Amino acid sequence: MNEAQLINRALQAVMNRYSGEDPHRPAWHLSPQTGLMNDPNGLIQFQGEWHLFYQWNPLACAHGAKYWGHWRSTDLLDWRHEPLALVPSEEYESHGCYSGSAVDDEGKLTLLYTGNVKYAQGRTAWQCLATVDERGEVTKQGPVVSLPQGYTGHVRDPKVWRHQDSWYMVLGAQNLNEQGKVLLYRGDSLQEWQLLGEIAGSQLNGLGEFGYMWECPDLFALGDRDVLIVCPQGLPAQERKWLNTHQSGYFIGDLDYQAARFPHGEFHELDHGFEFYAPQTTLSDDGRRILFGWMGVPDKDEFLQPTIAQGWIHTLTCPRELTLEQGKLRQRPARELQQLRQHPEQYQGAASSLPVLSVGQAELALHATGCWSVCFGETLTLSGDETGLTLTRPSLRSGEPEHRYWSGSVSHLRILCDRSSIEIFINDGEGVMSARYFPQAEPMAVWQGEARLSLDYWQLRPCMVV
Repeated sequence: MNEAQLINRALQAVMNRYSGEDPHRPAWHLSPQTGLMNDPNGLIQFQGEWHLFYQWNPLACAHGAKYWGHWRSTDLLDWRHEPLALVPSEEYESHGCYSGSAVDDEGKLTLLYTGNVKYAQGRTAWQCLATVDERGEVTKQGPVVSLPQGYTGHVRDPKVWRHQDSWYMVLGAQNLNEQGKVLLYRGDSLQEWQLLGEIAGSQLNGLGEFGYMWECPDLFALGDRDVLIVCPQGLPAQERKWLNTHQSGYFIGDLDYQAARFPHGEFHELDHGFEFYAPQTTLSDDGRRILFGWMGVPDKDEFLQPTIAQGWIHTLTCPRELTLEQGKLRQRPARELQQLRQHPEQYQGAASSLPVLSVGQAELALHATGCWSVCFGETLTLSGDETGLTLTRPSLRSGEPEHRYWSGSVSHLRILCDRSSIEIFINDGEGVMSARYFPQAEPMAVWQGEARLSLDYWQLRPCMVV
C-alpha cells in the first residue's frame, strides 16, 4: 500500500474505535486511541515543547507493521495529538517503522528510526532519517545506515546525541552467534556514519553470556558518570529477579569516545514490577534527565488483557526524573505530576484501621514499619515486611498467583494509581515496581496488618489528550 492508503486505514481504525466507557482506560497516563502501542520514541523537549512519539499499530491489537504516533505538550501533563509521524510505506520500512530517537539539528526537529524489512530468507534493517516541521508534518530522508557485516537483521533502535563536534549513535544488535550487543557510531552529520565498534554486550566488559539480543539502548551522561540503559532478551530468570520474559536495566560506566570503549559495572534492573520495557530518556531544558517507559513486556501475556475487547492495549509509564546517587540510579515521578493532586487527606494508625480508599486516580505517600499489606481492586496485593516488598496478582493465563519482589529495608513509598495501572516508588526512588491490573469495579485500597502507617492521600485529576 502507498502512504495515503495506509493513513486512510489508520484513520478508519480510529474513527471506528469502540466509543463506550472503558473502566480500564487511564485517566492521566498516555494510551492509544485504538490498536496496540508499545515503545516510547523520539522523546525530546524542542523549542520549549515536549514531543513524544510512540510505536503504534492502529489497525489491530497486535504487533504488526508499526507506525509512529506523535503527541505534543507544554507541561508533561496535558497533551495534544499531532499528525501521524511515520507510516511504513517505503521499501526500506515495509514491515514497520521501528523505534528510534529525536534530536535538534540546528533548529530542525529530526528523527532517526529503524526501517524493518522481512523477506522469505530472513530480515534486514535500515537506520533512517526524517524531519518534522512546525505543523508536525514529517518528511522522510531515507536510510543513512545499512546493516553492518557480522550481524543478523536484528539491528535497531538508534539513540542519537551530540558530543563536542560530532554526533554519536548507539544501536541494539545481535551478532551472527546470536549474542546481544550495543554498537557505537560516530557521524560528522546525521547523513554519514562510521561504525566504531561494540561497546557492550555478551562476552564484553566482564560479562559472560548475557542474552541473545539487546534492544532499545540509551547512553547518556548523568553527574560525572555515563549510564547505559538497555533491554537484554534471553536472561534466565533467577529466584527473585529477572522474572519478566525480557528485562530492562542499566549499567554505570565511563564512555571513552576516542577508544570506543565503555567499561562498566554490574547490571541493575530498572523496574521490579510486572510491566516495564523499552524506556527512553531525554535531557530537559532545565537539566533534568526524563524517562518514559512502556508499561508492557513483549512475548508475555499481553494479548490476554481485557482492554483488547475495547479495541486497544497498553499504556506508557508516568514521566520519571533520573538521578545518580551513591552509585545507583534513582527514579522519581516527574515533579510536574504534583500539579495533578486534589483533595488531600492524612491518616495514621495500624494498617487494619485505615479507611478503604478509592484508588482509581490517586497518589499515596506511605511511611511504614513492620508487616502490612494493601489490596487494590480485589486483584493486586502489595505486602511489606522487614525483608522488602512483594507484589502479587492472579495470572491472566492460569489464574494462579504470580509475584514480583523488591528486597531491602523499606521506609517510604510513593504509589501512583491510574485505573488499571500502579507505579510504586520505593525509598525516594531507590526502586520502582510497575504493573497493570484489571479490577472488575472501581478499585479500592483495603489495608491489613498491625504495622503502624502514616499515609498522605490525594485524588488525581485527569490529563487532557486532545
